[in-house]
Amino acid sequence: MKLDAGSRKLFFVVCLVFLASADVIAQNVFKGFENLFTPPLSYVVHHTSEPIVIDGDMSEPAWQQAEWTSNFTDIEGSLRPSPKYNTQVKMLWGDTCLYIAARITEPQVWATLKQHDQVIFNDNDFEVFVNPDGTSHHYYEIEFNALNTVFDLYMAKPYRNGGSALIPFNQSGMRSAIKIDGTLNNPVDADKGWTVEMAIPFRDLSLGDNVQIPGDGQVWRINFSRVEWDTKVVDGKYVRLTDDKGHRLPERNWVWSAQGVVNMHYPERWGYLQFTKQDGPVVFTLPYGEQQKKYLWLIYYKQKQWFDKYHRYAVSLKQMGMASRKVKIGNLPNTLNMEATAHQFMVFVAQQGGSGYHIDQDGFVQQTKTVK
Repeated sequence: MKLDAGSRKLFFVVCLVFLASADVIAQNVFKGFENLFTPPLSYVVHHTSEPIVIDGDMSEPAWQQAEWTSNFTDIEGSLRPSPKYNTQVKMLWGDTCLYIAARITEPQVWATLKQHDQVIFNDNDFEVFVNPDGTSHHYYEIEFNALNTVFDLYMAKPYRNGGSALIPFNQSGMRSAIKIDGTLNNPVDADKGWTVEMAIPFRDLSLGDNVQIPGDGQVWRINFSRVEWDTKVVDGKYVRLTDDKGHRLPERNWVWSAQGVVNMHYPERWGYLQFTKQDGPVVFTLPYGEQQKKYLWLIYYKQKQWFDKYHRYAVSLKQMGMASRKVKIGNLPNTLNMEATAHQFMVFVAQQGGSGYHIDQDGFVQQTKTVK
């Protein structure tokens, strides 16, 4: 059928209105969860063949070429004031290790814990969280204080999903060093801060015999946290502040990529680490699958909210206010599907004619080749 000029113009306007409405609908479905969908930060980590001496100094030419991240923000992002002290990180990778260095501004450097696997965040500390496979499960946490005391653990899944810390796990091949610009545990003078440098073998970030050595362009999830306590000096020692009832005041949590919630164990909220072997500047490219996963996490959060209210899961997307299973992700049509009972669910997202991903009630994300 042929349309005259007026009809064609009207048809064009209707299409624009429809597309605009679709964008509004897509935005509205995230309403109430905005803090959990701010874009994570990204870092392109360059490969080095140069030997790195782990001494806390970062004097090698390769380190000089690596870029610092932006300064840390509050764990809740813009919901809270910016940190009063700066923290930055830079990274490199070699054939066997991931190298991480952190620069921590601190006018009074102190630390007390000296035993491996003590709960290091009871001191001011620096923490690393790594999820190599991007499933939100099978991830690693490593904490350091200014004495270079380490607390390292493995999580099969987050605490929120019934996971527990495997504290006997050790980063057995890791090397780390601290350098203090000032004097440790001396409240009389003013310090500038401390640096921590580490080499984490890929073998220590792998399960079983399958060592996860990244390839060029591969993307991992990673984040960093700094715990800072408010203190006073009593008899020459640093003592954490308490309220008028003697309860310890909460710590300050400063992170590289904002979590949007006071909980580091939301791996889906961590930043992106993209590996490259190319020389010169490389622009981070967000994998299309990460855009698809946003909808999986949205439905996951909605299901958890539904369960908290009704003590069972919703059995349809419509029950949770998802009016349509059709969504446009990155200007490409996708379909959402959910299989659910009162006590479990699985949600699928897939591009038309292509593969996609799925998530279950434990927040475990995997790629799906076929979607029903």
